[in-house]
Parts: sequence; structure tokens; C-alpha cells
Amino acid sequence: MLSSLFGKKSDHPLGEIKSVQALLDDLPKNDAHKSLVELTGWIESASANGDFRLDHQFAVLRLLDEAARPYARKLAHDYFTPHELNKFQENRLWLALGNWSQHTGNAYYRVFDRYCGGDKGGGAIKAQVPLLAARTVHAMAGQLKYICARYSTADKTIWEHLAQLCRHAEQQQYLDTPVNLYPGATGTTTVKYELAHLLGWHGCGVGALSPLHMHLTERIAAQFCSGMDIGARQDSGSLFSFDLLHPVAPTRVKPEGAHPSMRFISMAAMRPKLEALGGALEKNIVPEELNLGRAYDAEVVREAVQHLLGYLVAPPSRRNPRRRASGYLNVVCGFAGLVEYANAAPGSRDKQPLRWEMEDISANGFRTALPAQGTDGIRIGSLIGVQPDGVPHWGAAIVRRLVRDDTGELQVGAEMLANRVAGVAVGRSGGGAFEDARPALWLCGTQGDASGEAQLLMGADTFSERYSLHTRLDGKNYLLIPGRLQEKGIDYDLVRFRAIVREKDTE
Repeated sequence: MLSSLFGKKSDHPLGEIKSVQALLDDLPKNDAHKSLVELTGWIESASANGDFRLDHQFAVLRLLDEAARPYARKLAHDYFTPHELNKFQENRLWLALGNWSQHTGNAYYRVFDRYCGGDKGGGAIKAQVPLLAARTVHAMAGQLKYICARYSTADKTIWEHLAQLCRHAEQQQYLDTPVNLYPGATGTTTVKYELAHLLGWHGCGVGALSPLHMHLTERIAAQFCSGMDIGARQDSGSLFSFDLLHPVAPTRVKPEGAHPSMRFISMAAMRPKLEALGGALEKNIVPEELNLGRAYDAEVVREAVQHLLGYLVAPPSRRNPRRRASGYLNVVCGFAGLVEYANAAPGSRDKQPLRWEMEDISANGFRTALPAQGTDGIRIGSLIGVQPDGVPHWGAAIVRRLVRDDTGELQVGAEMLANRVAGVAVGRSGGGAFEDARPALWLCGTQGDASGEAQLLMGADTFSERYSLHTRLDGKNYLLIPGRLQEKGIDYDLVRFRAIVREKDTE
């Protein structure tokens, strides 16, 4: 029966469904990494075999994909962790997940492309084309996520393939056909939802997110994609556009930009769902029905929701124009490094700072390009100390955007917190001498200074709203009454205080 269904018997190990099932039965069930790597190889092999009938190739791919998903979920659980991974573990997980998502997306698209080309066996899967297209887009969303996790630029073929999928679904009128994407999945999806999810999520500034927040925003967008839409008409809710004739990454809509090949992505109906979720997270509740792949603290999920809402309510725009500038900076990475350079006397530092060349500057930041190697410590939210050539003091900046270009260079966009920082020691008010206090960095000349407020960078997890602090700067003693935690980084807290000058040290 199988030979009549799939053609003459093949010597390929995936040539019969029975042999595919035997291979799946022999997988090392307790080694997710090894199993996923093995399944990735089989997916690549099945995709490359042009002798398979199309219906057999699709059946094999579905089996392998469904078998791989539990292992991929386990590795994604380990990769998108709130904690810092060591470099070896991070690379190992990323390679396994990246290769799997890439080969799965490519394999599904090859089946789709063969179907469009009228290959043998296509008639047998005609009724399954909506499922094929939806799975292809879904797999490509995963592929994009792991590309973005390394801040790389997606190959243009991804956008070309998405445009072809969208055109075909429109022409064959299955864009809104409901399908059960995977066995056991809750509810149904459509090709339209999958396209809107991918394009809407990617349009929401993934280059300004950490890999963890990329994952969270993608998962939230996937679960709320029924509140997203893609269509040929531009209206007040249109947020991004995608050109089917000249496909590139989705871009923000322009009032005069509509033409027949443009498709517009709206996320307006998603807003009430995000606001309701944000309200629950404000109460420190992560709803059970929110499937993020693992448990996360409410605060980190709330940050992801706020990022998405920011694009729906008031899409971020450049506040200050950039201009080309040529100049060099001394750079130190991390809170401890900046404390050392802000406090130490010239010549007392053991480690030389990095040298970065600026590409352009604005009123509140700068951009630079770094070589492919030696950028392991640079992440979204990284604190860096900067000292332009010819300037005696150090300033502080935070990395806000990363993009890796085709040459491997890492484009870094940084926001300046202050052009000058002063190293200070802070201790709990009433708690003893300054010599026993913790190091901190006072941001000089910031906006809050005139209003009796001060911004300080402190070591991670050292800020408390319950305790006032004391410190000394430029010969004056200050009482620092806690205000709010403005930002929390890997190794720092950025905090605003009310600063009161004391006439004399009463400690």
C-alpha cells in the first residue's frame, strides 16, 4: 500500500513512514540536545531529497517536526533564562536551536515551493496547503527569533518567501482558513494570524531588546495574534507595512506610502488584551494561561508587555537628529569597571580601556561599529563608561540598540546617561563611617540636579526604598531620600533620590 501511495520503494532511510517511526523510537529521550541535533539532520536530509513524492516529503517533515518540538521547548527553556549563561552553554544552545529552526523553516518552504511548481504528489496535499503555509510561517518566526537573538540581519530570502506565501494564500483564498497548527494545540490559527504575528512582532523594535525580552514579546504576540490583522487597506490602526513586490523587513507606515502591493499590519485590537495583562502583572500575577515556555517573574514579563504597548500607544521616534561625527572614545564595560576609572587616580589602573570610534552622534547618544570578534560582553542594557579623547572625566552610557550587519560588524547605539560621573561612597543613613560604605556613581549635570534630585548608579540589587543613604561629594554631605528605581541592569541599579545637603556630618 505504501509503495502505491508514495511511489517505488526508496533506499533512503526516510523513504518509508515505517522506517521514519523506527528512527524516532530510537531517539535518546533523556538528551534533548542530542535528539534535537539528530532530528535537525533528518529534517535537512528529507528536505534535500528531490526524489521523494511531495505527499511523502510533507508527511515525513510533519513527523520529524512534531517529534522535535518537545526537545526544542526544553532547550528554549534553558536558553531564554532570566539568569546569565556561561558562553559555552549559550553558544551550544543557540547553535542547536538556530540550526533546527532554520532547517525546519527551509524544509517547509521547499515543500510549499514544490507544490506551487506542480511536483508529483501535490494533488494529495492540496487540502493541507493552509496547514503547510501556516507551519511554514510559524517555523520562519522561530528562525527569525534565533537570528535576532544574536542581533544578526535576516537574509532577504526570508522576506521574499513570506511575500510569496502571502500572495499564494490571497490568490487561493485560504488566508483565513482555520487550521490546527500542531496536535494538542489549544484553538486554531490561520495563515493571516501567523503572518501578522511574525511581521508585527519583528516590527516592534527587536534590536532594542535583550534576547529574553525578544522571546517574551514573541510569545505574547503569538498568543494574542487574533488581535492582529494584515490587509491591503491602510487605516488609522495600521502600524507597519510590508511590500509583497519588494519585500524587506516590515517598516513603520507612512501617510503617503500606500500602493497595491503593500500590506498593512494592525495591532489595535491587541491593545485591550495587553492592557489587561499588564494590569494583572502590576499585581504580581502571571496568568496561568500565558504560555511563555517557563515561569518568569511578573516584573520581567511586565517589561515585555510595556514594550509592545509602547508601539501601540505611542510608537517611539527619534527625539534628536543624528549627525556624522569622527572621534574616538575610551570605553570600559560594566559597573565595576566604571567605578574603578571614575575613582582611580591617573596611572593607577591595571587594565587598559577599549578604543571605540564613533560613527555618528546625537544630543543624547552615539553610534559605533565594532568588529565581529571581541564583543561578547556587549548586550542591550549594558552599562559602559565613556571618555572622549581630550576630556579629563568619564561619562556613563547604556547600550540601547544592537544590529549585526552582513560583514559581522556589530552596530551599537548607546544612550548617554551623563557626560560626567563622580565616584562616591554611599552608606545607610545612621549606619556608620563612609569607609564602610558601598561604591556608587553620581551622575553630574543631569536634569534632576536643579530640583534637588540626584541620579545614582549603584551595584545591582543594592537599592532599597526603605532606607535613606548618606554620601559626600565635592566637600558636601548629602542625605539621599529614596525616590524610584529607574532601571535595573545586569550589574547596576539606576536610581533617583531626593538629595538634601547637610550643614555638617552628624553620623
